[in-house]
Amino acid sequence: MKFNTKTIHGGQHEIDPAYGSVMPPIYQTSTYSQTTPGGHKGHQYARSSNPTRSALEGSLAALEGGNNALAFGSGLAAIDTVLKLLKAGDEVVSTNDLYGGTYRLFTQIFEKFGVKFHFVGMQSAEKVASYINENTKLIWVETPTNPMLNIIDIKGIAKVAKANKVLLGVDNTFATPYLQQPLDLGADIVMHSATKYLGGHSDVIMGALIVKDQELADRLYFIRNSSGAVPGPQDCFLVLRGIKTLHLRVQRHCENGRAVAEFLRSHPKIDKVYWPGFEDHPNHDIARSQMKDFGGMMSFTTVEDSYEGAVKVVEKLKIFTLAESLGGVESLAGHPASMTHGSIPKEEREKNGIKESLIRLSVGIEDEEDLIADLKQALD
Repeated sequence: MKFNTKTIHGGQHEIDPAYGSVMPPIYQTSTYSQTTPGGHKGHQYARSSNPTRSALEGSLAALEGGNNALAFGSGLAAIDTVLKLLKAGDEVVSTNDLYGGTYRLFTQIFEKFGVKFHFVGMQSAEKVASYINENTKLIWVETPTNPMLNIIDIKGIAKVAKANKVLLGVDNTFATPYLQQPLDLGADIVMHSATKYLGGHSDVIMGALIVKDQELADRLYFIRNSSGAVPGPQDCFLVLRGIKTLHLRVQRHCENGRAVAEFLRSHPKIDKVYWPGFEDHPNHDIARSQMKDFGGMMSFTTVEDSYEGAVKVVEKLKIFTLAESLGGVESLAGHPASMTHGSIPKEEREKNGIKESLIRLSVGIEDEEDLIADLKQALD
């Protein structure tokens, strides 16, 4: 089954024998009747499982080429579950250009429990290998990264992880399974903030993990069931509905993203544009080899190079909405230093290129001419 067909049919089984509903019904229930203790139809209590959630998880596993998927109440809940595989004294090697919420979870929650984190530039697998020791249990990767759009060689990092018997987790939120499939490149765990491109309509909060290894899936399921970080059936229905147009939406995100990136690069008031589709973008060749296209996410700075200059631009946008998040059908603009990455200390942010003047765009699926005109009037 090809990818475009998988978005509609992948992992889906008949779950409504009563009426033959084409779409999986929303099973808005907390518990299920049993004919005798332990005698049920596959579901006992909705924290443990729900038919609507199972339908979504089947779809997610099919899209990422995994054998098991788990849905969560948020992307951070999914990452939290991965980190609960660890214990005090364990170490994690993570990219230094990281979503602010992930950084906060690592440093302000799990460091207190004795887990040590190394935040390093992952432009080469050799550099990552130099940080691994006998206590390393996890390598955590974002690619493209948030917000600098750095590209990390998943296959190269996977070889390092396998050689050292370390788990490799990849946050695939920016790329989506349409553009990139980390499990096929050697990763052990794929994470999504399904809030973003998978849901695609800015109306739901959810996370997901997808794996191939059954033992690992069982460990993650045990933690999720014990901790209770599950999504409700209505949210599962919304993300499953969003997935059915994922391929169409991401195609348009990519087309518009290219047009906007090229416009920005040609504008006299723009200093730098960070978008992996440019041939001179760091690790562009790796992006070409592991991604189908380059996506609709980008960041840029103006020649004014100041916080005040960035604020002036984002406040004057009319079609781009100034807001947190990304990946919806609508175009969004954000100021990472004060919004998505505000929880990272300023010194750490700026060391990794997240300047006060940096603006991040999530390019939506509107008409590209309208998006360019909006950016032009704001810059002018």
